[in-house]
Amino acid sequence: MKVCFVVQRYGLEVNGGAEAYARQVAEHMVALGGHEVHVATTKAIDYVTWNNEYTINEEELNGVTIHRFKVVRPRNQETFNRLSARVLTTPTSKAEQEIWMQRQGPESPELVDFVKNSHDIFDCFIFVCYLYYTTYFAMSHVKDKAIFIPTAHEERPIHLDIFADMFKWPAAFYYNTVEEKTLTNKLFDVKGKPDNDGKGGVGVELPSGIDADGFKSKYNLDNFMVYVGRIDENKCCPELFRYFAEYKKRNPNSTLKLVLMGKEIIEVPKRDDIVSLGFVSEEDKYSGIAASRFLVLPSKFESLSIVVLEAMALGKPVLVSGDCDVLAGHCVRSNAGLYYFGYLEFEACINYLVSHDLENKLMGQNGIEYVARDYSWPELIKGYERLMDKVIRRK
Repeated sequence: MKVCFVVQRYGLEVNGGAEAYARQVAEHMVALGGHEVHVATTKAIDYVTWNNEYTINEEELNGVTIHRFKVVRPRNQETFNRLSARVLTTPTSKAEQEIWMQRQGPESPELVDFVKNSHDIFDCFIFVCYLYYTTYFAMSHVKDKAIFIPTAHEERPIHLDIFADMFKWPAAFYYNTVEEKTLTNKLFDVKGKPDNDGKGGVGVELPSGIDADGFKSKYNLDNFMVYVGRIDENKCCPELFRYFAEYKKRNPNSTLKLVLMGKEIIEVPKRDDIVSLGFVSEEDKYSGIAASRFLVLPSKFESLSIVVLEAMALGKPVLVSGDCDVLAGHCVRSNAGLYYFGYLEFEACINYLVSHDLENKLMGQNGIEYVARDYSWPELIKGYERLMDKVIRRK
């Protein structure tokens, strides 16, 4: 089949869960399914400003043809935050919400025109993430061929009126988790639309050369928990910093450190026991997780979390926010992690993980088995193919 993914950012240099997810699926469709895969995306790398940083209009990466289009209006975060504060907290018209969506970005009319003019070229269009201009303004032109991966989770924007309309457009849905399907069916009228029954996600393939001891030696680290991803308010990192500082205050004999791997969007507290390594190589990412006691993810807004699956595949327990149904669901289904509500449970979970070595190892083994059972690339790609067949037959 000839397939076109539509996603706000795409590339090796892009740091973001939904974008990394799109790239992995696209590349595995080529490698395992033999499909001709294209991507319509923007020239942005940074999701805050949407500045045009890529200069090449078309290139190939791991068998996938990438079409990049310029962003016509970089985002002024201060101005956008003021607009969001009004649109997301007070009643507004659909016209005002569409202005918000334009400002949300990345605003690329050329990308929309490409999708519109390519309707008859591709068998299916796969739209990734409900939240951005690229999905909202392009999907309406190819409704009959659209497969929608909403990456939906509970947050203020999903309740805007414009999304009630948009969720009616696609021909089919691909959900990353059962929790995402449940939320989508609760909020939107999607009855009768083909879907994958929430049995989705990404496959996890661990690279060779993972070196936990080498990572510890390279960065002079030993006893630590690790956070991987954007260091951002939206990922609840300020809460993580507060909780960790309180933990060390209440447990003064603890030598545990918090290691961060990811781009700093917000300032990281200057403490000897918080080590921010910035955006690291894939080798260091996997080796760092393998070297850790456990992975921590405080985010309340996740639709899958690739890094949680990667940590489980590496045999590491995870500690996640119970306020995120998806993350808690991973823990319940796998018995490979703990989830917390509030500081006191955060502290209790850490103390359990660092003092129960046997249980820690058993959770790690449970995680390995969970990922191997439910997140195999060949089976996941077959799921996409079944959904694409349904869309083609319905036209």
